[in-house]
Amino acid sequence: MKYFIASDIHGSAYWCRKTLEAFSESGAERLVILGDILYHGPRNELPKDYSPKDVISILNPLKDRIWAVRGNCDAEIDQMVLEFPIMSDYAVLVLNGHTIFTTHGHLFNEEELPPIMDGDALLHGHTHLLKAEKLEKDGKSFYHLNPGSTSLPKGGNPNSYAILDGDDFTVYDFEGQVIKSITLG
Repeated sequence: MKYFIASDIHGSAYWCRKTLEAFSESGAERLVILGDILYHGPRNELPKDYSPKDVISILNPLKDRIWAVRGNCDAEIDQMVLEFPIMSDYAVLVLNGHTIFTTHGHLFNEEELPPIMDGDALLHGHTHLLKAEKLEKDGKSFYHLNPGSTSLPKGGNPNSYAILDGDDFTVYDFEGQVIKSITLG
């Protein structure tokens, strides 16, 4: 099964539309959103075409295909207008035979490890920095995955998203170019 992974939309109707176009073209069955959906956050500039109401109307029709976790900019008021659950701090997904701890990244990340085991994957957004790497910490070897940000990339990265297809986690820019990839083993 193929999963499309996006993070940090931050209320940008423009980048939300681009994300949904890429999702549609990818053939993925599920859209996994790693938080920070509607609000831009006090430390961020307003993203292109900032319109949380439009983002709501773009995403709600896909409510049966979206799995999402709460970002640090997401609030209960956001849940009142979104028709899919967003208030969980994390989800443990077993996808394609891989155990993936999925979170936004502000509570659990590569520095503050969640309860993962050797060989698991930690998938998060929050930093707006894309990652596809294998790390070792506290005697554990794990995959560190981050799709970057759809609307407000940092560190010279392009606007990006990722696809998990079988064992392959690949980060793309919105021109469809592969930016980074790793095979989970």
